[in-house]
Amino acid sequence: MNLRWLVLPLALPILLAAAPVRADRQETGFLDRALQMNGHTYRYSVYVPRDFSRDRKWPVLLFLHGSGERGHEGLRPESIGLGPAIRWYPPRFPGLAVFPQCPDDSSWIGEPADAALAALDSTAAEFGGDPEREYLTGLSMGGYGTWYLAYYHPHRFAAIVPVCSGITTLPNDPDHDVFQLPATVGAADPYAVAAAGVSRIPCWIFHGAKDDAVPVAEARRMHAALQQLGSEVRYTEFPDLGHGCWDQAYGGDDLWQWLLSKRLGAR
Repeated sequence: MNLRWLVLPLALPILLAAAPVRADRQETGFLDRALQMNGHTYRYSVYVPRDFSRDRKWPVLLFLHGSGERGHEGLRPESIGLGPAIRWYPPRFPGLAVFPQCPDDSSWIGEPADAALAALDSTAAEFGGDPEREYLTGLSMGGYGTWYLAYYHPHRFAAIVPVCSGITTLPNDPDHDVFQLPATVGAADPYAVAAAGVSRIPCWIFHGAKDDAVPVAEARRMHAALQQLGSEVRYTEFPDLGHGCWDQAYGGDDLWQWLLSKRLGAR
C-alpha cells in the first residue's frame, strides 16, 4: 500500500485533527495469505488491483504454477507466467488473481488441488469475487492441473486457459506420472475422455511447437477432441517456441478480451 504524507502548516492543528486517517483503506497489489487443510499449511498470494473497491463484484483468476515453483514459502508462484504479465501491465487483467503454491514432491491432484480451490473460495469471500466470472489457467504442471480441476469441477469455471500442458503421462519421464488426469488412466482414447468432461467450458489452449518437455501432440489432440464435440475451443501454437511459451501466451491482449467476455450464465 502506498502511503501519502500530508504536510500542513503548524498553525492548523484543528484542521489536522479533523482529518481522520483512512484506516479502512484496502491494501492492494500482491498480498500474502495462508490456509490450513488437514493439518497442512498452504501459502498463497492474491493480486488485488489498484482501483479495488467493495461496491462491485470482481472477476477472479486462479493460476496454477509449474513444477519449478513448488514449495512452502508462497512467493514463487507469482514469479512466472501470470504474475509478471500483470506486473508488466496491470490493466491486462482488471480483477483478482490467486496464486496458490503446490508443495514439494506433489502435483495439482488431490489435496493440493483442493487447497487451490480453497484459496479461490477464500479470496472470493474476502474481496467480493463474482461467482459468474471465475477463471482457471496454469502452465506446464499447472496446465495439467487446469485440466484436472476443470474435469472434476465442470460447472465452476467460466473459461480455462491451459498453457504448455497435457493430460497423459510424459514419455521417458516417470517422475511425471502423477500429472496424468486420473480419469484417463487405462482409457483407449484418453483425449476423448478428458474432452467429454470439460466440453462445456470455453477453452483456449497454448503450446510451443518445439516443446521438448510436454509434446505438442498433447495440445493438438486435446484441441481436436474438443472440436469433435463442438466445444468452444481456441488453439494457439507458437511455431518457434519450446516449453517456455507462457510469456507470449499471457502477453496477448486477445486472450484477456476473450477471457473476460465469458460468464457462467452465458453458456
